[in-house]
Amino acid sequence: MSMAVGGGGDDAPMNDMNTTPLIDVMLVLLIMFIITIPPQTHAVKLDLPVNANTPSNVDPVFNQVDIDFLSNIYWNKTEVDLPTLRSYMKQAAALPSEPELRLRPEGLAKYEVVDKVMAEAQKAGITKMGFVGNEAYAN
Repeated sequence: MSMAVGGGGDDAPMNDMNTTPLIDVMLVLLIMFIITIPPQTHAVKLDLPVNANTPSNVDPVFNQVDIDFLSNIYWNKTEVDLPTLRSYMKQAAALPSEPELRLRPEGLAKYEVVDKVMAEAQKAGITKMGFVGNEAYAN
């Protein structure tokens, strides 16, 4: 069983249109349009903060305040006075996620100094505060 696809024999002209030149012209036009499209020069202008090159002693995770028996106050193992401690606490309280303040007084530290440090923390707005080393005084 056979089927006749084209009529007229081998020497008959083709009735189909040749689409190869049409495809070539379309590809050339597509390439021309791609080349002539201007490149995207989209820019967002930002005012970035100026780096003051002043390293901060405020840790965004936790800060430790140590008080020794000579009434010296240490902020993250750096000795500070009360006004400097106050400014560090205000910086810590102003962070988006407030870091924990860990207070670690020595056993012979004066209660008056510890009370002043706790009052400064309250004035600065510190809400996350914990005491470190209490297990040493359990006995």
